[in-house]
Amino acid sequence: MTAEAIQVGDPVSAVATPALVLDLDALERNIQKMADFAGNHGMRLRPHAKTHKSGHVAALQRAAGAVGVCVQKLSEAEALAAAGVDDIYISNEIVDPRKLTRMAALAQRVTLAIAVDSRLGIDRLAAAVREAGAQLDVFVEIDVGQGRCGVAATEAGALAHLVASHPGLRFAGLQAYHGKAQHLRSVAEREVAIHHAVTVARTAQAAVTASGLNCPLVTGAGTGSFALETASGLYGELQAGSYVFMDRDYADNEPQRGVPVFEHALFVKSQVISRGLSHAVVDAGHKAHAIDSGLPRVWGRDLEFANGGDEHGILRARGDTLPELGDTVWLVPGHCDPTVNLHDRYVVVRGGLEQGVVAHLWPVHARGCLI
Repeated sequence: MTAEAIQVGDPVSAVATPALVLDLDALERNIQKMADFAGNHGMRLRPHAKTHKSGHVAALQRAAGAVGVCVQKLSEAEALAAAGVDDIYISNEIVDPRKLTRMAALAQRVTLAIAVDSRLGIDRLAAAVREAGAQLDVFVEIDVGQGRCGVAATEAGALAHLVASHPGLRFAGLQAYHGKAQHLRSVAEREVAIHHAVTVARTAQAAVTASGLNCPLVTGAGTGSFALETASGLYGELQAGSYVFMDRDYADNEPQRGVPVFEHALFVKSQVISRGLSHAVVDAGHKAHAIDSGLPRVWGRDLEFANGGDEHGILRARGDTLPELGDTVWLVPGHCDPTVNLHDRYVVVRGGLEQGVVAHLWPVHARGCLI
């Protein structure tokens, strides 16, 4: 059966390989766990949709209580808006006037916000918004340890004032995300990193307040650290995204006591297409799963997965016997976000990977949205 021929109601065994398979039962449990955590701690939840790039998953998150979603690219925002998402925060900088014109047009159709970290970016943003007659929330991004985008904490007040000086722009608070902290393996390492981030964010908040402006919100946090930002008492909004799928890399982190345990919900279904004496070969190479955060883990079996190139994965026995020719092998991707971006659609299954049935075929609405 070809990938095109699969239909809702077919058994999972009929799904052609390699395929991006979403365990809907696990996904829903993950979404509810994070929503419950945020609600119980009085936090706003704005999950990062760059993880799933799906209007369908975003709708489930919104139904569970999320206030909206984050994205990193304008084209992602446009694609998700077209898929029905109506509250989007571009937690990244845009300085290209042509893109800003498109963004101002989008702001007339959905609730939209953006991050800034320069005077040039603010001035160009203000010009585009003024031309379109739009309204926009703006967050000043500070560098809390990532060493990527963001200004020093002491500069936050001046940029906030510049934002507030432009009609059509509303200073909405501070963007304070520490990406490097997400993948520090030990709880102790993550605690140190987020303590530094909170210290920097408090300094930035104080700079804004000292300049005479209110700082309505500090937003940030990820799947590896969200409980630490919550405990700080400073952050008011969580941007965790990967919790919905829980890839292999995040699962390798030491768990923190009292933090929800999320399940693997995203898998690549593969099949053994060749068999040797000491190895087996599956039909899912790194065109089917991203390897920037390491190789996938074989789900439910004690087998080593080795890189076989674009189209192949190599399995070697570890504590388990090798699978037979034609057997299905389920892979947990090392990094969910770029893995999703390799596929046109999710095969969404209900009832488990082995005995379940295809419940939906969901397009990856923002696949390839890099602009």
